[in-house]
Amino acid sequence: MVEEAMLLLKEEDEGSRRTSWWILVFISIFFLISAQAIAVLLGRFYYNEGGNSKWISTLVQTGGFPILYLPLCLLPASQSSSSSCSFKTLVWIYLSLGFAIGLDNLLYSIGLLYLSASTYSILCASQLAFNGVFSYYINSQKITCLILFSVLFLSISAVLVSLDDDSNSPSGDSKWSYLIGCFCTVLASLIYSLQLSLMQFSFENVLKSETFSMVLEMQIYTSLVASCVAVIGLFASGEWMLLSVEMEEFQEGQVIYVLTLVGTAVSWQLCSVGAVALIFRVSSLFSNLIGTLSLIVTPLAAIAVFHDKLTEVKMVAMLIAFTGFAFYIYQNYLDDLNVQRARKTQAELF
Repeated sequence: MVEEAMLLLKEEDEGSRRTSWWILVFISIFFLISAQAIAVLLGRFYYNEGGNSKWISTLVQTGGFPILYLPLCLLPASQSSSSSCSFKTLVWIYLSLGFAIGLDNLLYSIGLLYLSASTYSILCASQLAFNGVFSYYINSQKITCLILFSVLFLSISAVLVSLDDDSNSPSGDSKWSYLIGCFCTVLASLIYSLQLSLMQFSFENVLKSETFSMVLEMQIYTSLVASCVAVIGLFASGEWMLLSVEMEEFQEGQVIYVLTLVGTAVSWQLCSVGAVALIFRVSSLFSNLIGTLSLIVTPLAAIAVFHDKLTEVKMVAMLIAFTGFAFYIYQNYLDDLNVQRARKTQAELF
């Protein structure tokens, strides 16, 4: 009787932990999808209303990291990070990933400046293919048929939405500008995918810490390094001297200019926390898939905010995207069942 009661309590505790795990995963998904959609819309609004600074666009993608100190300080003492690696190793991880994030943000900013929304989205979808390769070789990610279908469906959905966008390249851009934009966007997608896999590798094999504070610290310190890269670029390029003119000439006024940048910075931080949390809780491939799903949600936000037309192609694309998302969720459900069965069998043996 005592052994049965202990086994029952153990199963209830395990079930409670799995429920908490799913709650955290869905919260992270919400932050990643909603915040990324808002950040993209605000970024498009910045360019449309007269903004033209590549380095400011780069800086706001990581410059909002100080707001993350608040939840970090509010975490209980039991949630404090206790990494097993040395301080020197931590500094090296933060510096290398932070520099990669800064470079990646700059390349995305250049691509978005020179390319239309359709071409930009098609090229961004390539990050799924890159991440699939990196996850297989770096993270030993098991690629099942359901995961392959999920990647395929989300990629097709992103391409359909992109092809349905009838926007052209920005007026006045040359052929060289177009080629530069394509190259920068593809390279940024490759770096982003590599960065996600390396971050997952760091969590699992180097940091070996299972606390959410480590997720926040990873985001804070890598964003600090990336922001320093952007600030150095802002002053080295001389763009800082044009910011006052850009603010004055912003079509919606100086107050909206500042609010747009602040809102973009906060949105990107919430998006990044969601992405890093999904890497920590699930995998880099899953985080990338949810990020791609956001490319399908963004048109819905654009319909609500800018009154864009919801075409038949966009409706089909969103259905395909949600189907791909369901494939991956179902694969995680099957993996969860297998883990529970294995633990139950092990408990019965002992």
